[in-house]
Amino acid sequence: MSGLIDIRLVLTQILGFLVLVWILGRYAWGPVVAQLEARRSRIAAEFDDAARRQREADALKAKYELELRGIESQARQRMLEAVAEGQRVAAEIKAQAQADATARIARADEEIVHDQEKARELLKRQVAQLSIRTAEKILRARLDEPGQRALVERFIDEVDGRA
Repeated sequence: MSGLIDIRLVLTQILGFLVLVWILGRYAWGPVVAQLEARRSRIAAEFDDAARRQREADALKAKYELELRGIESQARQRMLEAVAEGQRVAAEIKAQAQADATARIARADEEIVHDQEKARELLKRQVAQLSIRTAEKILRARLDEPGQRALVERFIDEVDGRA
């Protein structure tokens, strides 16, 4: 069996393999391992960064949801305040309108009373003028000069009696 296997050839191949492993270990394996390690570190850093960003995003989401609830609450509060203000303004407008209506009614009543007094005065003057004209016509028609004199004398006597 020794004829089939050549020891020198096997030793040469073993020696060549060891030299190849040493050369690869020295010049190729180190850079390949360093590159793999750098890639592993970069991937781990990216995962850590992604996890950190996810935590930040979750925190921001929670913060914004809380702010949104606060904003909604403020909006509801402001709407309630606006409704209350609108009701108050409406009540003020209604009260002012009622006061204006009452004042206008009072002015209208005063104007009616004043106009009635004017109408009464005018009616009195017109009745007096008509009475005087009627009396003049009656007196002119019935009294002659001696009758007028007697009437004037009686009037003078009455005036003297009053004085």
